[in-house]
Amino acid sequence: MSGGVDSSVAAHLLVEQGHDVIGVFMRHGEQSPVACEERGARSEERDSSTSSLLAPRSLPLHHKQGCCTASDAEDARRVADKLGIPFYALNLQAEFGRIMDYFVSEYTAGRTPNPCVQCNNWIKFGKLFDYADSVGAEFVATGHYARLETRDDGSMALLRGVDATKDQSYVLFGICAELLPQMMLPVGGFEKPAIRRVAAGLGLRVADKKDSQEICFVTRGRYDEFVKGRRGEADTAGELVSTDGTVIGEHDGIEGFTVGQRKGLGVALGERKFVVRIEPDSRRVVIGDRAELHRPELTASDCNWLDVASGDVSAGPKRCYAQIRYNASAQPAELTALPGGRLRIEFDEPQFAVTPGQAVVCYDAEGNERVLGGGWIE
Repeated sequence: MSGGVDSSVAAHLLVEQGHDVIGVFMRHGEQSPVACEERGARSEERDSSTSSLLAPRSLPLHHKQGCCTASDAEDARRVADKLGIPFYALNLQAEFGRIMDYFVSEYTAGRTPNPCVQCNNWIKFGKLFDYADSVGAEFVATGHYARLETRDDGSMALLRGVDATKDQSYVLFGICAELLPQMMLPVGGFEKPAIRRVAAGLGLRVADKKDSQEICFVTRGRYDEFVKGRRGEADTAGELVSTDGTVIGEHDGIEGFTVGQRKGLGVALGERKFVVRIEPDSRRVVIGDRAELHRPELTASDCNWLDVASGDVSAGPKRCYAQIRYNASAQPAELTALPGGRLRIEFDEPQFAVTPGQAVVCYDAEGNERVLGGGWIE
């Protein structure tokens, strides 16, 4: 329970279905000065102190909790109280530290990370399963917009959510296939407006709460400032160059750029230019035209297969739909599994801004609904 409307309604739906539900909130430990101000302004509304967020069986709360965490936890606890379910706030600051280290190392290597995918892999459908085991829970449920389906052979499949505008199956591709039978995704069969109507009908104060748009631990400033604050003394400054090698300017860190970026390049060139690639060894950021960003194929590593047959190297190429970022539409392509946990995607039409560090997720060719698996773009 994040304190948002989706996980709040997910908890309600499970209670309504007759399950014994335990609400769990994850603390990451980062502080947000804006949230602190908002929380102070709301202090008169609070009906109890944040210490009540800890039930007797909960894990120890770190003394440096983030204010945004406390504010969201307060919302989640209120919902749990209204639903009549126990609520536990877990200190996962150390685990989130792993996510932050990954975030920093990817940016300083000239890649664009996706911490939300890794959070699902390592924490939400990783550490939370450990906690579920410790309290005797049979399932871990979240408010993700995706669905689970039992196939004819008894295996489980991960499908897109009914609401195409909110579908989150992309960020769940890295979950171990063996965990699917122990997962529940209660809101995946609903569209977002319906979820808000349910919350409003229950009188939940989170019914109109805005969706989170930012990475939860980057609580102040920009991503590149966060990276600089955690990377130590490493120097990532270098040159801005055109695709023909001409030096056109300088930059103060490759972590401030991502492939396909147009704004904030730091130079005025008189025409629209884009980041075509980032060269971490030379610390050069290469700037070019939009046409130079189209790619007919990609390779990816560290693959995970939810449809085991899709990862069978001996099976040969197969048709699929491939999605190269969360907010992109999946495109028809040919998938070839490679040795060493890698894959190759050959698109029917070249794709714009294939970005190293992002995930490519493959869906079935028949309906573009079922997640086959995916990997991390090289």
